[in-house]
Amino acid sequence: MQLGMIGLGKMGANMTIRLLQGGHKLVVYDRNEAAIAQAQAVGAVAASSLADLVSKLAAPRHVWVMVPAGARPKRP
Repeated sequence: MQLGMIGLGKMGANMTIRLLQGGHKLVVYDRNEAAIAQAQAVGAVAASSLADLVSKLAAPRHVWVMVPAGARPKRP
């Protein structure tokens, strides 16, 4: 299966590795270029923008979006 992954933080990066190990093909994007490079090093296809990610996916397109859960409360 070909899948787009947006968001390569702790959970997104780990999910990318697991999916690649399972034989899936991933096109990845993150605002952090270092995170993209790390995913590319383990076999993902890098995208330079959201439009680039979409253009590298064959129809029908499947995209997984990993976002932060929200702002953490400030501790006293």
